Amino acid sequence: MASAPSSTSGLRQPGSGPHLPDTARELVKILVAGPFGVGKTTLIDSVSEITPLHTEEQLTEASVAVDDLAGVRDKTTTTVAIDFGRISLPGGVVLYLFGTPGQERFRSLWDDIAYGALGALVLVDTRRIDDSFDVLGLVEETGLPYAVALNTFPDSRSYTEDQLRAALDLEPGTPMVACDARETNSSIDALLALVQHLIDRSAGT
Repeated sequence: MASAPSSTSGLRQPGSGPHLPDTARELVKILVAGPFGVGKTTLIDSVSEITPLHTEEQLTEASVAVDDLAGVRDKTTTTVAIDFGRISLPGGVVLYLFGTPGQERFRSLWDDIAYGALGALVLVDTRRIDDSFDVLGLVEETGLPYAVALNTFPDSRSYTEDQLRAALDLEPGTPMVACDARETNSSIDALLALVQHLIDRSAGT
């Protein structure tokens, strides 16, 4: 991967079918991580060029004691294994996107899902910053390079970049971008920030 594309124009190819494009040269596994209800499934839906795979189940009363619905009261389902999607980038780079469950009770799945991944895009809800710490810890323990995408919600509070970096305890070189997981181009831009980070790290080794 020489450099990430600078434009989102023409990146997504809806309806391209399940088969890899003939131009595919490099296949990259990427995790889409974050706490419960942060928008991982939505982001993968917004960018995938194939019909995404979801393993969602209805939330029930049995989960009330373990799934914190603060800030996500309208949420009715949860990912119990993975979400999966695919997006082709110019230059023959194909990203395989694996969305990971955000709850602590699914921690045992983490090592299996993370195996072979080159990096992670960690979604953060600025209304619930503390909820991101466990996922960031998992990513860092695994040793995966990552970028942070601040998924915006209508009632999100405004913070400065310095405030958010301090609150999340991010290293200076960790990319942090704003993102609307519902919007294709915005989600692609977040993924490109991660891809460029991986390229820069690879070039520096």
